[in-house]
This record gives sequence, C-alpha cells and structure tokens, in this order.
Amino acid sequence: MQASRARLFKEYKEVQREKTADPDIQLVCDDSNIFKWTALIKGPSETPYDGGVFQLAFSVPEQYPLQPPQVRFLTKIFHPNVHFKTGEICLDILKNAWSPAWTLQSVCRAIIALMAHPEPDSPLNCDSGNLLRSGDIRGYQSMARMYTRLAAMPKKG
Repeated sequence: MQASRARLFKEYKEVQREKTADPDIQLVCDDSNIFKWTALIKGPSETPYDGGVFQLAFSVPEQYPLQPPQVRFLTKIFHPNVHFKTGEICLDILKNAWSPAWTLQSVCRAIIALMAHPEPDSPLNCDSGNLLRSGDIRGYQSMARMYTRLAAMPKKG
C-alpha cells in the first residue's frame, strides 16, 4: 500500500505541474482519499462528443500500479463501449492489457481515444454497438450528439 500511495502522490505532483500541458484533461484527487480521483475530459473534436465535457470517477486499488484503476463515466454517454446505466468502460488496458507504465493521465488519454474510435464488436451498450455494426453511422452519431448535448454540455441560462 505504501508503494501505491507513493506512486499516486508522484502522479498528483505531475498533474499539478502539467495542468496547462494537456487542456483536454483535468484530473483531480479527492482531498481526503488519494485512492479516489475524478477527471473532466473534453470530447474529441470531429466526433459526436465534440464540445462536451465528461466526468470520470477513478477508484484506485491498493495494489496500484500493479492493478488497473476502476474507471467509469459519471456523465451519461451514448457509446458502444460504455454501459449506459453504470458508466462502466470496456477498455483492454483497464482489464487484461494493463501495465504499471500507465498513469491515470494516460488512462484518460486512452478513454478519449476510445471515444473517437469506438469498438462496436465488444459493446457494453448494445443499441449503440448495433447501430455501428449495421452501418448506421448517422443514427449512432445523432444519438451520441443528442446525449452529449443533454448531459455533457454546459447549460445556457
């Protein structure tokens, strides 16, 4: 557990130092628990998520970095690799392809890349996956855009 704390403190310091280096990701550590983090990520441009800001919740195990963090979307998102109700993410690096070389920041990068390049063959959201697999790109994009507008865009008011 000491090793995981030391690693998380190191990542925390890096995040503080590089706040402006990556404008698409804002990682924040819980004030009272180094094993709980949240991130705000910007939807990648030229995707239906463009303009949206999505919140992720990180739960880091005590065996980190030997085990991957659990990450889920708190913001509703229509995406084949994200469970619509729970926000669970199907991404190999969060499961069997994890390596201690990954950081919380690089996990955010990988999630942004997944948003831009969905994998419809391993869907957690079958509706979304079916639209893509059947070639209904327009249908998928309009649903994804609609949910991005409803859930991930700042309310004008």
